[in-house]
Amino acid sequence: MPIIISKKIMSKLGRTNAEFNLIEEGDKILVGLSGGKDSLTMIHAMKEQQRRAPFKFEFLAVTVGYGMGENYDALIAHCKEYEIDHIFHDTQIYDLAKEKIRKNSSFCSFFSRMRRGTLYGVAEKHGCNKLALGHHMDDAAESFFMNFIYNGQMRSLAPKYRADNGLIVIRPLIQMRERQLRAFVEDNNIAAIGDEACPAMRFDIKMPHARASTKEMLSQMEKEFPSLFTSMNAAFKNISVDSFFDNERFSI
Repeated sequence: MPIIISKKIMSKLGRTNAEFNLIEEGDKILVGLSGGKDSLTMIHAMKEQQRRAPFKFEFLAVTVGYGMGENYDALIAHCKEYEIDHIFHDTQIYDLAKEKIRKNSSFCSFFSRMRRGTLYGVAEKHGCNKLALGHHMDDAAESFFMNFIYNGQMRSLAPKYRADNGLIVIRPLIQMRERQLRAFVEDNNIAAIGDEACPAMRFDIKMPHARASTKEMLSQMEKEFPSLFTSMNAAFKNISVDSFFDNERFSI
């Protein structure tokens, strides 16, 4: 069954790529493929971008297993059907979590760090110079408000940055809305993997409420201010650092 990807998604992908120079001639990109709606949209958008772009690049989709006996047969078959280079890299992160995570610590943060570290290692092994992650505009907005409210920090998700090991991390979907990605998998009848694959769900813990609360807060704000996310996207590129309480900038 042919994949139908909207003009809006491809247009936004192209503009974001041109604006931040995310994908360039000769790149070999490792793509984190969890099997969720975001990463599924990304691999198909990048596959289409390969066909359209006036430059050549390669990408390799990688699914990180946590050592829980997960079954990714359907995802592997999906990649094979659509000729997307894909490997499954299993780990023992789940067993490690039982030993390393202390009570009341953040399970989500631990698994995220371990998964990211694994992807860095796989990228190096396969000679990739970039790592693509599937974060979108909703993620960026939620991260901003979570840092603002809970950490007292003005911080979000950069479209592009260099990791400590020199690998360049890119977020091709960062200016897209989550609902666009959800619509893509629904319109194409793609079975996306959800929270059932999250290893934290197997631990008897209270799940973090901060992201869910922030998502609900933004949903209510958007109802009152429909252009909220458009304004936030613009604001993230228009930062007046001199207007904040940074003492180093007041040494006049």
